[in-house]
Amino acid sequence: MGRDVDRTAFSREDRVRYRQKVRRCLDVFALMLDDFGFDADRPMTGLEIELNLMDPAAEPAMRNEEILAAIADPLFQTELGQFNLELNANPRLISGGGFADYERDLSGSLSRANEWAARSDTRIVLVGILPTLNERHLVADNLSTNERYRVLNDQIVGARGEDIELDIRGVERLRTYTDSIAPEAACTSLQFHLQVAPDSFADYWNASQAIAAAQVAVGANSPFLYGRQLWAETRIALFEQATDTRPDELKAQGVRPRVWFGERWITSIFDLFEENVRYFPPLLPICESEDPVEVLHAGGVPELAELRLHNGTVYRWNRPVYDIMDGRPHLRVENRVLPAGPTVVDMLANAAFYFGLARGLAEADRPIWSQLTFSSAEENFHAAARRGMDAVLHWPRLGEVPVTTLVLDVLLPIAAAGLDGFGVSPAERDRLLGIIEQRCRIGRNGAVWQTATVWAAERHRSLDRRAALHYMLQRYAELQGTNEPVHTWPID
Repeated sequence: MGRDVDRTAFSREDRVRYRQKVRRCLDVFALMLDDFGFDADRPMTGLEIELNLMDPAAEPAMRNEEILAAIADPLFQTELGQFNLELNANPRLISGGGFADYERDLSGSLSRANEWAARSDTRIVLVGILPTLNERHLVADNLSTNERYRVLNDQIVGARGEDIELDIRGVERLRTYTDSIAPEAACTSLQFHLQVAPDSFADYWNASQAIAAAQVAVGANSPFLYGRQLWAETRIALFEQATDTRPDELKAQGVRPRVWFGERWITSIFDLFEENVRYFPPLLPICESEDPVEVLHAGGVPELAELRLHNGTVYRWNRPVYDIMDGRPHLRVENRVLPAGPTVVDMLANAAFYFGLARGLAEADRPIWSQLTFSSAEENFHAAARRGMDAVLHWPRLGEVPVTTLVLDVLLPIAAAGLDGFGVSPAERDRLLGIIEQRCRIGRNGAVWQTATVWAAERHRSLDRRAALHYMLQRYAELQGTNEPVHTWPID
């Protein structure tokens, strides 16, 4: 939910009017899908990276407003916590040297931003969860000052009607309560956008759901929260719980959570927007003046603002997006499963793996979703988040298989063929997918490096957990600056 809001309270009439407007938008969207000209000739890609700010003591730095003002670059925006920023890469094609272009632009933007941040004794860190965060950091007072975050917090907490419980059982266990959504700010993600045609959207979304587990397993980078070692990708559990509007009674009744893997394969993008309207009450019932029916009948492109705002408050791991660029509407899959980091080149390797694999499976003669049950895809996803590189997944014709074997023997060749379909240069294809291959052969991603480094610091340097986490994060930030992939990082 990236738009600004100018309301802090909503009436019953606001909610009734908004619900009616959302349903009107949904009807118009259905008409558009039947015969409207969506932009899909040259499918663009996009990347969003959520960033952490760290002070010289490896503590979170609550300075995003100050640093944003200094950077003065529209590609950087606020995020939920005062120790967060977001970097939006300019959309582009990945054919030819598109990935190399991404790498130059992202590296340049981060380098310039770090120069400005250094003047405030701050450093930008790309990591799924900042390992030194604790409960005193994740409080409502440390939400960003943008009013939209305060309003969203009030609406989520108000909908729940009680404090939010966090109960994550991993290598260790964390159980605590929070009176705000501030813990969500700990979850810093890497998001991929893939533009698709309406008639192929379902294939790409289904493929994205099927491969989410493999993505998380090889890309996990969030093993610590509040000083405890939890899941390989603790971000998944934390985000699901920190924005849960349901008290226990509604959970027992089977009410859907707002952070949602989903419950079925789809046949159209309309299925997802219709589920949003049918299952989820509005959090931000803000109506615009546009009548989408009148705009459509006049030959214009409806904004569908209410439908898009509602969609932005349902946090699917693969989210459907309707957007307008240069006067033409288009559709995107927004892939939200991965954490930020460890380096720019690691993130682009994750991007190549996702884009290639999504295309390879979406265009396969026999769809993977005709062979894999949706419940198995969801179970795979949470198993991968818990165990990372050690996960065992269920896969058609293979049964239970270690994720590293699945990636090496099955998924990487499909991803390579998919990148060929996009016209990615063979050198870039092999360079980036080679990073995924080496992670699997060595058994080291960001989560493995973090936990191994903390373990070594505790045993060989006689540091307690808090000191070991601070040592590890300082070392992590140094190695991140080299842009060498994480599987090559030493553990010392």
